[in-house]
Amino acid sequence: MPLSNNDLPLNLQKAWEQIDGHAKRYGLDYYPIVYQILDYNTLYEVAAMGGFPTRYPHWRFGMEYDQLIKGHVYGLSIIYEMVINTNPVYAYLLEGNMIVDQKTVMAHVAGHADFFKNNMWFAPTNRKMLDTMANHAGRIQRYIDRYGYETVEAFIDTCLSIENLIDYHSPYINRPEAQTSQPIVEDDDIEVAEGLPFERSYMKDFINPPEFLRQQREKLLEEQQKMRKFPENPQKDVLLFLMNYAPLDRWQHNILEIVRDEAYYFAPQGMTKIINEGWASFWHSRIMTTHAAETSEIIDFADHHAGIVAAHPGRLNPYRLGLLLLRDIEDRWNRGRFGKDWEQCDDMREKREWDLKLGKGLEKVFEVRRFHNDITFLDEFLTPEFCVENKLFTFKHNNDTDLYEIVNRDFGAIKSQLLSGLTNFGQPYIYVEDGNYNNRGELYLRHRHEGSDLRMDYARDTLKHIHTIWTRPVNLETVLDDKKRLLTFDGKEYSERRID
Repeated sequence: MPLSNNDLPLNLQKAWEQIDGHAKRYGLDYYPIVYQILDYNTLYEVAAMGGFPTRYPHWRFGMEYDQLIKGHVYGLSIIYEMVINTNPVYAYLLEGNMIVDQKTVMAHVAGHADFFKNNMWFAPTNRKMLDTMANHAGRIQRYIDRYGYETVEAFIDTCLSIENLIDYHSPYINRPEAQTSQPIVEDDDIEVAEGLPFERSYMKDFINPPEFLRQQREKLLEEQQKMRKFPENPQKDVLLFLMNYAPLDRWQHNILEIVRDEAYYFAPQGMTKIINEGWASFWHSRIMTTHAAETSEIIDFADHHAGIVAAHPGRLNPYRLGLLLLRDIEDRWNRGRFGKDWEQCDDMREKREWDLKLGKGLEKVFEVRRFHNDITFLDEFLTPEFCVENKLFTFKHNNDTDLYEIVNRDFGAIKSQLLSGLTNFGQPYIYVEDGNYNNRGELYLRHRHEGSDLRMDYARDTLKHIHTIWTRPVNLETVLDDKKRLLTFDGKEYSERRID
């Protein structure tokens, strides 16, 4: 059974009170945190559902649970911490962990909770998502009872397969494509009979009867609607467009809305993975090494912390990169290694010894935590010196040797590869270009090509799933081998043709 904070074992309760005090003295600010102790089986069940104990039934959660539990059993992966962005914050501790691990998790969670509350990219998120998820589960269960599990599950599969086709930045700005306007027909636009020179006002309705004017206005409005581009601007939130215009039953519309709401809830976590994990690691390492860890616990903490921030061949460790870059920022602003004088200094010896003793490091990292996501974080603070010091480079897999090999150590190439992998989560930009293509009710999508061709198997599956919702032929304009192509799925077969 989960335990509330009041029911935590005495040693954990005392540890949390100590860590909480140190965190707040450093300036961390967060909603109340409720810790729950779970056995490993329950913890992995909750982890499979994104940290929420109640979600709608779906095979995807079972598949993720199976993968997680196998990783635990075979020692391939262990979940040390899990925390969800709500008010109050809910965090989970694994039953049976060493006390030093529980302390580390608590300090780490304090960093996450502070980030959730104060980072601007989390500002629009639903802090009552625990209740919302439970409501979603209840609504979908009613649809299952009414329409059958297989029918509902198949439609959920369709929605989940395109859940990434949202506009990740729409909560923060007003998109013109999200605004709709109706054509306006002015009286001057309507062709009417000209009156005679001796026309009198009482003759007006006889010359141009009101019914005639109404019919003319409706006719002109209909013509304008046909000529009007729909949507008026390309729309990146494909799910919203489908919700507004696809011929969905009420229950289908509600499920699509649920999938979209949950996608937007999780989006900021994907946008801030590096800086968020870096921030939590920054604080757990500082609190543990300077305050919370006992002398007898330091070696175990160092061993486990090293595992958390270790470099992994072939993939990026967000804990490591985020932590190292935040420490670098703190050091630079403490020593004054920024600004015009620093940038213009060409003396490498002077740069190595540069220390203005400004002491602005902590102030700066709190500012970074407030305003940045992963892309802006790396774009602004990744430096050539940091890349050299931390041995960053670009690499690719050699199929002949079956090994990852260094390709480039150039700072520009390193930064470009990092940013391109993070932009739109490394996924292609797809827009709704026309909802009435060729005046036949077909959907016309456009892929904004940025140097990487679409994977054709993914593209075909995407067209198929969108067609399931739109019910009319779906077209996707893209670029393949430097030539414009139009991919089409009409419900029965795919076609591809070159366009100019």
